Amino acid sequence: MNSISIKTPGRTYPVYIGSGAIEGLGSYIKDTFPALTNLMIITDETVRAIHLPVLETALKGLDAKVCTVPSGERAKTFEVYYQCLSFALEHKLDRKSLILAFGGGAVGDLGGFVAATFMRGIPFIQIPTTILAHDSAVGGKVAINHPSGKNMVGSFYQPQAVFYDLNFLDSLPPKEVRSGFAEVIKHSLIHDMNFYLSLKDNIRSLEGLPSDELSGMLTKGIEIKGMIVAEDEKEAGVRAFLNFGHTLGHAIEAEKGYGEWTHGESVAVGMLFALQLSNKMLDLRFDVNEFRCWLDQLGYQTDLPEDLSHSKLLERMKQDKKSEGQNVRFVLLKEVGSPVIHQVSDDFILQELAVFLK
Repeated sequence: MNSISIKTPGRTYPVYIGSGAIEGLGSYIKDTFPALTNLMIITDETVRAIHLPVLETALKGLDAKVCTVPSGERAKTFEVYYQCLSFALEHKLDRKSLILAFGGGAVGDLGGFVAATFMRGIPFIQIPTTILAHDSAVGGKVAINHPSGKNMVGSFYQPQAVFYDLNFLDSLPPKEVRSGFAEVIKHSLIHDMNFYLSLKDNIRSLEGLPSDELSGMLTKGIEIKGMIVAEDEKEAGVRAFLNFGHTLGHAIEAEKGYGEWTHGESVAVGMLFALQLSNKMLDLRFDVNEFRCWLDQLGYQTDLPEDLSHSKLLERMKQDKKSEGQNVRFVLLKEVGSPVIHQVSDDFILQELAVFLK
């Protein structure tokens, strides 16, 4: 098992990653929170049915109240957020209580936001169960969605720890494996050419990835994110680079209806578009067609959905958190490992959407 230390101005916390990592959770809680009054688990319907017994075994001797929410992006609504707060109040949580966010990225975002806002903030621990959550569980971005935009209501609130047991990943369907691997690709493109080439040259299928290979790439992704978060916790500068592919990606998610396309599938198309812009605007010499063929081979849909209006996508992008004064700003690449933020005109975005991957 690996242990990575995430250092931010507000807190330094451990990420434990590896098969069986969950086994150390109970003793960690008892040692770290000797005055603990209540323990609340926020999990979704799918994870509860498959994995809750494993977590309960790891928490032996600790009485935990389980709050179950819908699976996927359906968990990140005002209504579900309110239900979680009500659950916490009904079960007498106080400022010496602890929340465990047990699930994928959506549950992690929701659970963290509940912890950040309940009684002005109580501690929480991230227990990710998906590949996608290797990105979202680290760094302290917690949020829920608004119908007008993804993650529009949220906060920066770091967890006390992250316990990432890779055994949970064995149950993931192919769609969720692809969703998570897109964020691994993103980390490589914004930070490390050698990491990107290693992925492209060695990963030909996402089915049956060897556990040591999976552990290595997820650990590398977490280390990259940890370095960026340590430099810029609240996205005043370089942390925005982690949004590579997300400007168009979030617009696709919102226009399709949250959950219709997975986050990673949307980001994959967003990265292709950002690379196309980078080639044209910054003279990046990147073989977008080769990248697209690799994504196709891994099972991604790389075409922009035909039912989406380009003008509506543009309006969604104007609501992106990087946008300023209704001016759309993209994370682009001067070269692999060298990202920049660049303002792009509405006319040019519409022009490039019209010729996307043609």
